[in-house]
Amino acid sequence: MSSSYTAVYVMMQSEHNAELHPVEVMAIVNITPDSFFSSSRNTAYRDVVARVEQAVREGADILDLGGYSSRPGADDIDVEEEWRRVQMGLDAVRSVGGDVRVSIDTFRSEIVRRAYEHYGRFTVNDISAGEQDEHMVATVARLGLEYVAMHMRGRSDTMQSLTQYDNGVVADVEQYLRRRADELIAEGIERDRIILDPGYGFAKSVEQNWQLLDVVEPLCKDYKVLVGVSRKSMIYKPLGLSPEEVLPGSLALAWEAMRRGACVLRVHDVAATRQVADMYNYYKTLMR
Repeated sequence: MSSSYTAVYVMMQSEHNAELHPVEVMAIVNITPDSFFSSSRNTAYRDVVARVEQAVREGADILDLGGYSSRPGADDIDVEEEWRRVQMGLDAVRSVGGDVRVSIDTFRSEIVRRAYEHYGRFTVNDISAGEQDEHMVATVARLGLEYVAMHMRGRSDTMQSLTQYDNGVVADVEQYLRRRADELIAEGIERDRIILDPGYGFAKSVEQNWQLLDVVEPLCKDYKVLVGVSRKSMIYKPLGLSPEEVLPGSLALAWEAMRRGACVLRVHDVAATRQVADMYNYYKTLMR
């Protein structure tokens, strides 16, 4: 939280004597050569350190380290290459210091196991909700880690051909995430450590991504919800622009996601989103 907002937040907390959970900003730290937003790609250690330093300086609450690009058509890499990249990210975080939390964007339980031994506790951000690695859920449960379960279909090379939903994208995604959360709890992950992600851009058309905003509010009644729409095609395609040109659109959608109840915003642009999140948190404090 920025220092200016913290002061206001503490003052309003005392005045209203009410518990408030501010929206958190999760900074994307791509340790990849092929992520969809070219400006977010980092491959050299010095670049990763610079990105971590920038995200911390700009007010990130969480650093989301990713060594495997999940954009449509991205190259597959083996576990050793993914681990090399993730370890680079963890070493960069350790070198920068501070108390910012860490998330690792992976669907592989072996990456989770190695990262825990190398670094300690972190959040697992799994685009497959445990569906692509049969050992993932048990590993997360055993280690007692926070877990982000995202909705998707297929893999990066097939997901955009899997956009047919029997009952509509909103109903089907909500049903899947609720069912999957129940399964995760049954397999040992504590309910309050589960965060749900509707999976914007994963096996959804541009129109379906917009429709899927309607799933945030009902899910937020029972779980924390993460929204990741930063610079995605649902913004730049309708505008006829490139990912590099749609920061204003990303910020507008960030506000809408918060208005619908999102607790975590996964973003490329930390400073700008931090300001929007602080404004929203302040507004919600005043309205209590």
